[in-house]
Amino acid sequence: MTAQSAGPGQPDGSWNAAPVQQPGPAPGLVYAGFWIRVLAWIIDAIALGIITGALSPLLGAGSLIPTTDGGFRIDYGANALGGLFGLIYFVGLWAWRGQTLGMMPFNLRVARAEDGGQIDWVRALLRYVGLIISFAVIFLGVIWVAFDRNKQGWHDKMARTVVVRST
Repeated sequence: MTAQSAGPGQPDGSWNAAPVQQPGPAPGLVYAGFWIRVLAWIIDAIALGIITGALSPLLGAGSLIPTTDGGFRIDYGANALGGLFGLIYFVGLWAWRGQTLGMMPFNLRVARAEDGGQIDWVRALLRYVGLIISFAVIFLGVIWVAFDRNKQGWHDKMARTVVVRST
């Protein structure tokens, strides 16, 4: 078989070419896609809802308070408490373990964009602030993940992070 008539794969026509992998920030890591991150976020929202729902009554807070006229009023203190739980949950888990409860089943973790290493508390906090902004602008900042080459949302770009998984 001549080089001109060789089939796909190696120049000699063999098929033992190395598999093509999506590039990542470090060897053995690939960027996590949009839909797996959405699924992880849903699990996080459920976990955070359970945690907030369980702890709020213990702290004397409730989201909706019945009124005498049969309606309800919003307890803004409870909403602030929920925001505080979200801050502690995400920033704490990203900085401590590199992953939230929703990321664990899929082996996803947040890493530094430049080398795939563990992020620190400052980057975790910056990423959380960026996540709030990403959601606030009609979800455009998180939808950005689906179209970005490195699968980064605005919050990832702000904190110079990526979400990766091991190959």
